[in-house]
Amino acid sequence: MSLSPDQLPDDIAELKRLLVTTAAELVAAKNGLLVTQLTIEKLKAQLAKLRREKFGSSSERIERAIAQLELALEEAQAATAEATASAAQAPEPETSAPSADAQATGAPVPEKKKRRTLPADLPRRDVVHAPADVCKACGGHDLRKVGESVTEVLEYIPGHFEVVRHVRPACSCRKCETMVQAPMPELPIPRGMAGPGFLAHIAIAKFCDHLPLYRQAEIYARDGVDIDRGQLAEWLGHLAWLLRPLGELIANHVMAGRVIHADDTPVPVLAPGAGKTKTGRQWVYLRDERPHGGPAPAAVLYRYTPDRKGQHCRAELARFVGWLHADGYAGFGRLYEIEGARSEAAQVQGPPRVAEVACWAHVRRGFFDVCKSNGSPIAKEALDKIGALFDIERLIAGAPAERRQSVRQRTARPKIDELATWLDAQLQKIPGKSDLAGAIRYARWRWDALCRYLDDGRLELSNN
Repeated sequence: MSLSPDQLPDDIAELKRLLVTTAAELVAAKNGLLVTQLTIEKLKAQLAKLRREKFGSSSERIERAIAQLELALEEAQAATAEATASAAQAPEPETSAPSADAQATGAPVPEKKKRRTLPADLPRRDVVHAPADVCKACGGHDLRKVGESVTEVLEYIPGHFEVVRHVRPACSCRKCETMVQAPMPELPIPRGMAGPGFLAHIAIAKFCDHLPLYRQAEIYARDGVDIDRGQLAEWLGHLAWLLRPLGELIANHVMAGRVIHADDTPVPVLAPGAGKTKTGRQWVYLRDERPHGGPAPAAVLYRYTPDRKGQHCRAELARFVGWLHADGYAGFGRLYEIEGARSEAAQVQGPPRVAEVACWAHVRRGFFDVCKSNGSPIAKEALDKIGALFDIERLIAGAPAERRQSVRQRTARPKIDELATWLDAQLQKIPGKSDLAGAIRYARWRWDALCRYLDDGRLELSNN
């Protein structure tokens, strides 16, 4: 402890003894701190060793392989269910006997799955579907209840499960004894026990929250609902089949537009059995008329392909006629080379025409990289000149197409013409193999497509 001068002894011998004692305590404290630090480091080393032994490289490889196989199995089961639903198109009758052909040939008859009994402790909510008050047979109004049919459907309310009991009272007419009962509402999966909310939750958890189905099964089991991964995969496959027409409606709407934005991005895809991932492509096609006040709703179409071959985007855009905002990807290039183009005004018959609209954000990126790397004043000036074009666009965002075109012709076109002359002049002053020269040549190579937005207010300055 610290002492004030008034607390120190006046005797010299006592003062020396106190000083020696304090020095010894300080040395002991330092030694104790050193021992504690060494103990901490030793414990850290032992903990790291234990972790390596428990989660070693061989164990990690096994766990990765299992995870890949689990995902591959889920995809295979979901694809099988989707194909089965697509082939069936309609639910089979509740009771059906094996066909004579199947019995004669000895072909295996699919075993009908027994409907799972849902946990009794889950809360229930009854939805009663009462029949009409009028007997369909005789028109009588005196109906009495003689029984009911109950179909239990497992539903998911965020945070907990509940069982929706679809109760359908069975009534008979007192006058003619005809039975009357309301029909069972149609379910997403015929005779399935999963409600639409639960199916949506499964899909969102897998594709938005990146929760594999085997992990979802573990989560649901903690709530007392035992659903194996294979069942979840079948439901997901059937859901994919149900949503397929909606996806095609979105595709039709997007491709019916006169202006489309397109791009692609790499996505890592598991390669089961290889112990690594491969690179697939996620393509996006956007129709958005809001920047020029168009009436059509905005929509985005996503397509996955296993590679980046140009045939994929060309096949998707084969029916598109209009302007395509895109980067300089060569796969799009062949779309712009179609001969015998169809004129929008004259409606001349012939192959569809796709006009390229290049992106100023891509051009700006080249100058930005040069400016950031070496502080080039030429690159900085190019960024300022391109930035002035974006400033104009901010002023006319959401304005009608005619006004956007008028403003661009009056303000942006002179700036672009001046920029072209300036870029050509700078190219003569710098090394031809420099990154800055490459950025200038890229811009001038795509100049016609970069300027196309000036002539139509429905087009955009960039593809961002």
